Amino acid sequence: MKVLIAEDDPLTRKGLAEILESEGYQTAVARDGKEALALFTQASPDFVCLDIMMPGVSGYDVCREIRRFNPRVPVIFISAKSEEIDKVVGLELGADDFIVKPFGVKEVVARIRAVTRRCMAARPTADGAQSFHLGDLEVLPAELRARRGKDVIDLSLRDVKILSLLHRNQGKAISRDTFFHECWGFDHVPNSRTLDQHIAQLRKRIERDPKNPSIIRTVHGVGYRYDG
Repeated sequence: MKVLIAEDDPLTRKGLAEILESEGYQTAVARDGKEALALFTQASPDFVCLDIMMPGVSGYDVCREIRRFNPRVPVIFISAKSEEIDKVVGLELGADDFIVKPFGVKEVVARIRAVTRRCMAARPTADGAQSFHLGDLEVLPAELRARRGKDVIDLSLRDVKILSLLHRNQGKAISRDTFFHECWGFDHVPNSRTLDQHIAQLRKRIERDPKNPSIIRTVHGVGYRYDG
């Protein structure tokens, strides 16, 4: 899933890209409104994060143009403009959400996941959107969640990719390179520590006993496997 980030402040732009990429999204970044409109046409993003106050073409104007071409693509305004009228204008232009700077990582992640769920719900027949089981764990990709009985576990987009890959290859050892290519992207520089840390955190949330995992098993010298 691809996200267009339009933000003129380099630190905020970098921070948003890092948050989204850590969740498993591809990002396209623009430094101003004019570049954002060009990238929207070129990259065909699944949703858009827009700063309001940008040089040349404002986020409001970018949103208007986007809505002319695509009335359904989700748009999130991220701005230091926190007055109620600013939010009202943004929502009237068709924005799906409004995040006020300065923002916390957890807030951005929660709102991005909410928009992703709406994107997935709008195309329920998309590949990878169907639920599946890993043992007693039910994975619901379209909801970015898993369930075990009454317990609900929130997942990132990357978590879903990892679990889907394991499910599709039940009984097979999956190499580290395959995990990186499938769940991080071909442009990501492989780092075993990155994968191992992510798997360790995921196990803490989905395994009954993370120290003796039954879903994500380690295959020494190769990678990981789900036995079923």
